Amino acid sequence: MPELPEVEAARRVAERVARGRRIVDVWCADDPIVFERVPAARWRRALLGRRVRAVRRHGKHLWFELDRRPWPCMHFGMTGGFHTPGRGTLWLVAHGKKGPGLAWPPRFVKLILKFDDGGELAFADARRLGRARLRLDPAAEPPISLLGFDAWRGLPPLASFKALVTARSSPMKALLLDQSFAAGVGNWIADEVLYQARIDPRRRAGTLTGDEIRRLRTALARVIAVSVRARNDSDRYPRTWLFHDRWGKNPKAYTARREKIRHDTIGGRTTAWVPSVQR
Repeated sequence: MPELPEVEAARRVAERVARGRRIVDVWCADDPIVFERVPAARWRRALLGRRVRAVRRHGKHLWFELDRRPWPCMHFGMTGGFHTPGRGTLWLVAHGKKGPGLAWPPRFVKLILKFDDGGELAFADARRLGRARLRLDPAAEPPISLLGFDAWRGLPPLASFKALVTARSSPMKALLLDQSFAAGVGNWIADEVLYQARIDPRRRAGTLTGDEIRRLRTALARVIAVSVRARNDSDRYPRTWLFHDRWGKNPKAYTARREKIRHDTIGGRTTAWVPSVQR
């Protein structure tokens, strides 16, 4: 599933293509699942002729600020994303070794916007687990209003962060994946943060010491900042990161530091961690 750094990269692509430009044509698939039973004609009426003022993001959700409401909101689900002609889309872990390709319009396209300068932006989703919604005020309405702090731009001060953590009793892996706690954290980021913070993913949140919470906050900020700065290019992540060796449930997996990696199911998700480091 696209995590915060991937969605932020998509936001930047969309803003580059759409910001300040008027939508001159809209093609919308008749897909009651992705569009939650809102007819294609309704989407076309809402978007056609509107000028894009900005593209915003909170966690894994993003939305377009137009010069008239309602505004379109997107969640990419497992394999959704934005495409532009000739550039394809962002590479996701879910794509495996085969990228999304450069065909236009892309396969499994759900929405295509054309702009007054000739630019185009498409939203495609092969597995139909993404969602496209129309909202009058996205940040103040569900599902975005139900989210916790944005894990990159909205990280609370240490004292507030500590209060949020100690108020919970769930295992740390489950807490980091809880979007009502920290919006934007997904499976690999949670594993990386806990590894770098040296915290056992099975630990109950309320048992963490002040020093552990400080390490957790620092690791969360660092992991996301590095990934965003690298534009989600994992080849640019530090070689010492767990990320490079965590995949595939390999029983013989080791980190770059020759630490044995273990795989367990915690909080309903496959979890890679290093018992010799994480306590």
